[in-house]
Amino acid sequence: MTKTTALRLSPHELDEQRRGGRITIIDVREPMEYVGGHIPGSRNIPLNHLAKAPMPDGPLVLVCQSGARSERGITSLMGRGVSTTGGGLADLEGGLIAWQAAQLPLERRKGAPLPLMRQVQIVAGTLVLSGVLLSQLVAPGWIWLSGFVGAGLMFAGISGFCGMARLLAAMPWNRVTV
Repeated sequence: MTKTTALRLSPHELDEQRRGGRITIIDVREPMEYVGGHIPGSRNIPLNHLAKAPMPDGPLVLVCQSGARSERGITSLMGRGVSTTGGGLADLEGGLIAWQAAQLPLERRKGAPLPLMRQVQIVAGTLVLSGVLLSQLVAPGWIWLSGFVGAGLMFAGISGFCGMARLLAAMPWNRVTV
C-alpha cells in the first residue's frame, strides 16, 4: 500500500475551516466512539462503510482517533477517484488526540457508553480481583480465573485481537445509532 498524498491539516487549521463552513468533516470511527466525543458538525461514516458511502461535494476532511484509520480511509477514497488536489481531500494530523491536546471543542452525546477499552479494563480488573479473592476465600482453584484473564490480555496485546472487547462491543448498552 502506498502512502497517501492528501493534505494534512493541523487541529487549528481544521477548526478555522470548520468554523468557516468551507468543509465537510467525516469521522471514520465506529458509532460508539463517535458518540463518546466528536468534532462539532462532523458526520460519522465508519471506515468499513466509507468505500460505498455517497460523498458530499466539496472539500472533505477525514478524522479518527489517532490518524491511522483516516489515512486508510483517504487511500480508499482515492481508489474511488476522490480528488486530493485543491484541498479536496484532507486528513486531521494526529487525529482527535491532537484535537483534544489543542483544547478544541468536542461534542458528546449525553449517556454515551464508556469507551470500549475502559470497559475492558473494568471487566478484566474485576475478574482478576474476583479470582484472587475467591482463591483465598472459597477454593484455591479460583486463581486460574486470574490466570485465564492474564493470558487473554497477553494474547490480545500480541495478536491485536481482543475477544473481551468484541464481546463487550456486542452488549446492548454499546449499541448506538448516530
